[in-house]
Amino acid sequence: MRLSFSIIFILGLCLALWNRCGNSKASSIYKNIDNPKATYVGMDKCRNCHEPIYQTYIKTGMGQSWDLATKSKSAATFDAKAWVHDSIYDLWYHPHWVGDSLHITEYKWLGKDTIHKRDETIQYIVGSGQHTNSHIYSVNGFLHQAPITFYTQKGKWDMAPGFEDENTRFDRKIETECITCHNGYPQHVAGSFNKYESVKRGIDCERCHGPGSLHVEGILAGEIKDTSKEVDYRIVNPRRMTIEQQNNLCQRCHLQGISVLNEDADFFDFQPSQTLSDYWNVFMPEFKNKKNHMIMASHVERMKMSECFIKSEKMSCITCHNPHVSVKYTATEVYNNACKNCHTQNNNCSASASVRQSNGDNCNACHMAKNNSIDIPHVAVHDHYIRKNINEKDPELQDAFLGLKSYNNKNIDATTMGRGFLEFYERYQSNQAKLLDSALHYLTLGDQQKQVQHKDIIRYYFLKQDYQNAIALGSKTEPQKIKDHWNAYRIGEAYLKLENIEAAVPYLQRAVDLMPLHLDYKCKLANSYLLLKDLSTSKKIYTDVIQENPKTAEAQSHLGYIFMQEKNNPKAIEHLSKAIQLNSNNTQAMINLAVIYYQDNNKLPIKNLLRNALLIEPNNEQLKAMMADLGK
Repeated sequence: MRLSFSIIFILGLCLALWNRCGNSKASSIYKNIDNPKATYVGMDKCRNCHEPIYQTYIKTGMGQSWDLATKSKSAATFDAKAWVHDSIYDLWYHPHWVGDSLHITEYKWLGKDTIHKRDETIQYIVGSGQHTNSHIYSVNGFLHQAPITFYTQKGKWDMAPGFEDENTRFDRKIETECITCHNGYPQHVAGSFNKYESVKRGIDCERCHGPGSLHVEGILAGEIKDTSKEVDYRIVNPRRMTIEQQNNLCQRCHLQGISVLNEDADFFDFQPSQTLSDYWNVFMPEFKNKKNHMIMASHVERMKMSECFIKSEKMSCITCHNPHVSVKYTATEVYNNACKNCHTQNNNCSASASVRQSNGDNCNACHMAKNNSIDIPHVAVHDHYIRKNINEKDPELQDAFLGLKSYNNKNIDATTMGRGFLEFYERYQSNQAKLLDSALHYLTLGDQQKQVQHKDIIRYYFLKQDYQNAIALGSKTEPQKIKDHWNAYRIGEAYLKLENIEAAVPYLQRAVDLMPLHLDYKCKLANSYLLLKDLSTSKKIYTDVIQENPKTAEAQSHLGYIFMQEKNNPKAIEHLSKAIQLNSNNTQAMINLAVIYYQDNNKLPIKNLLRNALLIEPNNEQLKAMMADLGK
C-alpha cells in the first residue's frame, strides 16, 4: 500500500489557551501574540537590524521555500530530456523558457500530429531545490499546481507527487493548508479555497517570531533591551520557549499527516508560543512493524519515536538545528556535538573505532538512515527516527494498519478521532470501508460526552454513499441556518445523487452563499439549474465562474452547451473549443462541437473531433454511430 500524501503539513506551541473545543488555555507571555495591535512588518524590516542573520537564513530551505519563477530560482535542467510522459492519459509535458518566463506545455499526439496543446505560464516555484521544485500558476489570483515537478536529487523531471496515479492536470488547488506551510502567510481572499490577493516569497522571520510591529516600534523609540540578560517580550524568541513550545512551532509544518481543524479554527490561527492542538490536531497512520515507513515531512513524528526523545524529554528540533543556517552549510561537527551533549564519555558510542572511522565518526551516518519517502518519489531524506540499527528491514506484514495516532496531542477526544478517520478515508484510503466503521464508532462514543455534531454524521453517511440517511439528518436544519459550507454542499449533493434536483438547489445555494468564490460549488449549483432546464440562471452562474477563472473547463463546456441550445452557434463554438483545449478528455464537449459543425455544414473538423473522442472512449456507441453516419 502506497499512501499518496501530496503535500500536507503542520505546527504548534504552548502556554495553554482556551481550546476551541472547550479546554483551558492561558494567554501568551509574549505581547505580540494574539494581540490585535501587533501587525506583521515584513522581512525587510527585520533585515535592517539583523542583516547577518538574514544573509544566512535566506539560503535555508525555509527562506527559499517559495519564490517567483525565475531562472535563478529554478534548480531544474531544461535540456532535451526535459519531457514527462503520463502513460495513463498518454499526455506529454514539456517545461521550457520563453524569454524570462517559465512555461509548462501539455501535448497529446496521434502519430506525428499534435491533437492537443495547452500552455501555461508558471508564476511561482515551490521548494528550495534541495529536494524538489514544484510549479504554481495563477489565474486572477486563483493558484493551482502544475502536473510536473523537478526532482533535484535524481536530476530528473517527473509527474508531481500525487499526480502519478491521478493526473488532475492543471486543476490542483493550492489551498490554505498547503500554502501556509510552504510560504509566509498570504492575503487569502475570503470565501474562496485558493484565491489570494498576494503571496509572500518564502517563509519569513515572523512565521517563527510572531508579528514584529511592537518590537520594531520599541526599537525605533529607543527602548533597547539587552537580550543576553533579559527577555524582550515584544517578540517571540523560540530559544527561550519551553521544549514543548519549540516542538509545537516546528511541527506546524514538519509534522505531515491528516490535520483536523477544531471548531471555528483555520490554518492562519496558530502563532509561535501557542499550542497547536488548540487549533488543530495532526494524525498519522500507524502500521505494524513499519520502522522505515516514513513520509517526507514527518520529522517531528519520527523524532518522537526515538529513544533520545522518549527518555530525555529535553529534545526539540533546535537541539540539533539552527533554523537561521541551512543544513547545507552546517558542519557535521555541529550535529555530532548535539549528540555528545547527552551522550557523554561515560555513555559513549558502543561501536568500535574502526566502524566509527569508516563513517567519518559521524553520529547521524550510523543512527539516522537516509530513507526514501513513501509520498514523494525520487527523494531521500534523513530519517529523524534515531536508532541503533538503521539497516534493520521491515517484516513482510509491513502494511498492516493499526490505527491513527496524534503526535501533537496525547488527549484526543472521541469526536476529533472520528473526524480523523473520516479525513483519512476521504483523502487517502476511500477503498477501506473499515475506516468509516472506526469513524462512526468514535463519533458515537463522543456523543456520550456531548451531542454529536450533525455535520460529522452527515459526512459519514455521505462518504458511505448512504444518501437517504444523510438527507434525513441534514434536512432537519433549514438551508439558511446551516453554518458549515461543507455540510450544506454534502446535503445538496446527496439530493443530486438521488436525482431530487429541486431539493438540492437550496442547499447548494447555501454553500455558495457561505463560500461565494468556491467555484466548484458554483459549478455544481449552475449544473443543477441546467438539469432543471433553467438555462438563464445556469448561464448567469457559469458566466460568473468564467469571469473569476476563465480556465474552469466545466464552466466553459456547459456554457457552450447552453449557447448551443440558444442556437447561438458562434458563442457555442467559442466556449466548447476552450473547454476541449483546457481538458482534452472532454468527449461530451467534442460531441457537442461536432453537432454544431454538422448543423453549420462545416464537416471538415468533425472527423478529427470524433476520432479524438474515440481514442478516449473507444466503446462509446454514440461516437461510433456519428462516425459511421459521417462516412455515408
